Amino acid sequence: MSQNHFSGQPLLTFPDAEKSPLSIRAKALVFIDPRSRQLRDQVELLATQPLPLLIEGETGTGKELLARHIHRASERPGLFVALSCSGLSSQHAQAELFGYVAGAYQGSASSRAGWFGSANNGTLYLDEIGDLPLPLQAELLSALETGEVLRVGASQPSQADVRLLAATSIDLAQAVAAGKFNERLYGYLSDGRLDLPPLRERIGDILPMAEYFLGIYAQRLSLPLPVISDAAQQRLEAHSWPGNTRELENVIHFALLVSSGEEILSQHLNLTGSVAPLTAIQQGVEQLLGDADPQQLASLRQLLQQTKQRLNQLGG
Repeated sequence: MSQNHFSGQPLLTFPDAEKSPLSIRAKALVFIDPRSRQLRDQVELLATQPLPLLIEGETGTGKELLARHIHRASERPGLFVALSCSGLSSQHAQAELFGYVAGAYQGSASSRAGWFGSANNGTLYLDEIGDLPLPLQAELLSALETGEVLRVGASQPSQADVRLLAATSIDLAQAVAAGKFNERLYGYLSDGRLDLPPLRERIGDILPMAEYFLGIYAQRLSLPLPVISDAAQQRLEAHSWPGNTRELENVIHFALLVSSGEEILSQHLNLTGSVAPLTAIQQGVEQLLGDADPQQLASLRQLLQQTKQRLNQLGG
């Protein structure tokens, strides 16, 4: 993760997100809007403290990015281990989380520390902790409180000093009331809560982040860097951003590919919920590149198709 220090340009980025075992939905986070600056101040106070933290926010707001920054600021010597609770195996969730000893399963000739053990002296980030199976929630709380974890098949516990950073896009208090989330674990997490507002509530962050993504994709595709017109800026700030930062990245990527290369206009912003036909996008690219190498055009067409698919996943 790269970072411009808070006293300078308040930008957090994670340029190698594609290489992470956990798909990072938001690759940049800025602290320009007043609500974001308030969050930054909270993070600076809590990062070096040992207490667990619960990061609350909608999908795509940058919760994992914020967690990675907290781990880095904490100066804990161990690893930052990120796990999506919804991705745990239904049959082997306990072994995946807490590890197992050799012989615990047929064909298991060696032992594994599990996600929890791998975060020893470091930070365990659990994305969508509400999806953690209820029995494992109690085991997780016990491991955190005692600093001991019992691997599957083991007769004696192992020591593990782990700081938990959890994230959720749902109201865990309601999950507790419904009997779907461990009340004691919720209380354990509630001492340190961070609210990461959706992008529509951080209007001051929208244009700086849009300009960041525009620069990144222009450099990556070796295209001229256009400016964002006043009308396009107003439309960006007025949009509700249901997909948050991830949606903004996709919209800017799309706009760069279909613009003339000099200016991003309002009509270049795909914010209506529909995706333009591929043939129309290709015409814009070919007009932009003129007599460019056919291989380069083919590569850009592939990128356009991928962009359409990503926008369809977001619902526009």
